[in-house]
Amino acid sequence: MAIHGLTLIGESINDSVPSTHALYEKNDVDGIVALAQSQIAGGATYIDVNVGLQPPARMAEVIARVQSSVAAPLAVDSPDFDTAKAGLEALSPDAPTPILNSISPLRMEMFDLFTIRPFRPILLISEGLKDGQAAACVTAEETIYAAQLLLTRARELGIAPSDCIFDPGIAPIATDMDGNLKRLMTALRLMHEDPFFAGVHCSVGLSNFTVMLPPRRANGELVKAPLESAFLTRAMPLGLDHVIGSVKRNYEKLPEGHPALVCFDECLAAESFDALVRVQEFYS
Repeated sequence: MAIHGLTLIGESINDSVPSTHALYEKNDVDGIVALAQSQIAGGATYIDVNVGLQPPARMAEVIARVQSSVAAPLAVDSPDFDTAKAGLEALSPDAPTPILNSISPLRMEMFDLFTIRPFRPILLISEGLKDGQAAACVTAEETIYAAQLLLTRARELGIAPSDCIFDPGIAPIATDMDGNLKRLMTALRLMHEDPFFAGVHCSVGLSNFTVMLPPRRANGELVKAPLESAFLTRAMPLGLDHVIGSVKRNYEKLPEGHPALVCFDECLAAESFDALVRVQEFYS
């Protein structure tokens, strides 16, 4: 079910997905193209292309084939400069503006690719530098600082805030002992309230949120994406308007009092182990 105001970036063409990895292993590019087409049919606005550790030439090949088969814009997804460069260069001149996923304070050189092909950057703000060393952002304040660095650089290059998509990172709720959910939600709120970030967009890799959790059933029927939907219900009013996710998940806004929304709120208010217990209760 589509949610008004939410842009879905289809996640399936990713080498970390076992079934997609098998397609890459068999060099089944037709199967990759079929994945792109099925995601467009399922409601995706963008198609993410991630070839993992395969060489840049594979990224170029897949980008070229997928763009020739779907009219939708693509997201070139690689932290490797050469692989991302190959993907951007493979796009035809008249292709829709792509997304580049992702640039972080640890990969500022990725901004240089904007001279090859203008793109909408996904700006990863879950990591940064502490005392000159790479480190995860563990507080909302550290997350906002990373966002300020990236948006300042984007503006210097002439990238409009409205083209910037910030990803504060989302961790599995089933293992969140460190308060990552609190960090994420607080960072979204702070960005939403700060005029410096006016016009920007926010996104997460939504499938990461419930990895390791079983499908939930009620009255014998599969209930799709309950906690993902609870997250969206609370995060969208704070500016989250994109997700990298699955067209097969039934994302929806939940009414107040919905069990998944109650669980989400209680997890957000709980501390460490108590939050994990609440998730286990919800799935029991």
